[in-house]
Amino acid sequence: MTPTTRMVAAGLLLVALAACRRDEAQAPGAPAGPPAADDAAVPAVPAADAPVALADVIETDPRYVVGISYPPGAADDPGLAQALHGYAEAARGELMQAVAGLDGNPTAPYELSLGFRETLRSADVVAVAADGSLYTGGAHGQPLVARFVWLPRQQRMLTAQDLLASPEDWRPVADYVAEQLGAAAHTRAADEALEPADRQRLLAMALKTIAEGTAPRPENFAQFEPVRSADGRIAALRFVFPPYQVGPYADGVQSVVVPAAVLRPYLAQDIRGLFAE
Repeated sequence: MTPTTRMVAAGLLLVALAACRRDEAQAPGAPAGPPAADDAAVPAVPAADAPVALADVIETDPRYVVGISYPPGAADDPGLAQALHGYAEAARGELMQAVAGLDGNPTAPYELSLGFRETLRSADVVAVAADGSLYTGGAHGQPLVARFVWLPRQQRMLTAQDLLASPEDWRPVADYVAEQLGAAAHTRAADEALEPADRQRLLAMALKTIAEGTAPRPENFAQFEPVRSADGRIAALRFVFPPYQVGPYADGVQSVVVPAAVLRPYLAQDIRGLFAE
């Protein structure tokens, strides 16, 4: 097999794996998965009458390693704190379920590494990013990617389902995001040392993956974080796409910044004041 043929075959395999992951996630009747990278929604916020303590976790065992870190001040917002804690505990639960199924020690310890970081804090918006990895065997860990946008004055999480005025409004936003991701895919393809025909085939597959991963449905845009403007309001939203959603694992986490000017005509009425003019 020539080097070019091997590269094309590898590209086809990566795209096929991405399609399989999406099919598994969307299969009717499939059990709800853990809060992994390609989950559609931020975990629901339970009633805020039972505050939780957010304590960093470092735990080692011959079979597994756990490391979880929370940002200072996150516990000041009980609803947000419960959402972060719930996400971490769900990931930890999946790890321990896998550990319980081990027959003796694994060749390498299973591992949960999860870090939360605060990306914005104001009187109106608190945003936290979660990034990490869950390893329960195989070639690599399962990426953990989640974004939490808490509205303190409204005491609720801002989700993709609540972001726009109507489901139909996702079409122009999705088109904008797909265009940006497509431009990046063209750039990556141009850098590949492939024959023109092979490059075109790989690019076509990449664009197909992007089109599927950015179909105009809120669940495809569940992970986003606000970008702050000079006056403290939201200047843009950065939509984050975990591996497999809009490209192969090798492309990593991808993101697109959508300016407030693009979003404003479609925003839900009760959050428009949070965005810059």
